[in-house]
Amino acid sequence: MLEISFGTWYLLTQYASQYEIYGIDFNKNLIEITKNNLKKKNIKANIQQGSVEKLPFKNNFFDSIINTMAFSGYPDGKLALSGLTRVLKPNGKLIIIDFNYPKNKNKIWIFITIFMEKSGDIIRNMDLLFNAHNLEYTDKKIGAFDRVHLYIAKIKTK
Repeated sequence: MLEISFGTWYLLTQYASQYEIYGIDFNKNLIEITKNNLKKKNIKANIQQGSVEKLPFKNNFFDSIINTMAFSGYPDGKLALSGLTRVLKPNGKLIIIDFNYPKNKNKIWIFITIFMEKSGDIIRNMDLLFNAHNLEYTDKKIGAFDRVHLYIAKIKTK
């Protein structure tokens, strides 16, 4: 299992003792904090610095990839999703939790989305990205007035 942009390490520690875990994060400080916290809890995981756009793994390497509340921070969503699908096994699962545009056209949430974008987040139409990368997926609204979505995707089989 690979967790991309694991941030504060909490989610990673919840399942790391049950699976072979790899983690990639761009932030060197978070990597050191995570390594120390994993050591304190006697949990083993392969943690390293890296970029989602240039993942240092072989093709079709992971059964599962998790990305929570980080996809909107990647400068190039197409390149990031290409990297994720490259290292995902054909029957593997890609799990992404992140923002999407409010589909109900709620003006308050559209304003908040615009504010988030001006603050540095890049809110994307995930449906278009998944379709462009040959992924079949489920989309479940899980929070923030239908703006936070849980996506579970896999590569479409022929």
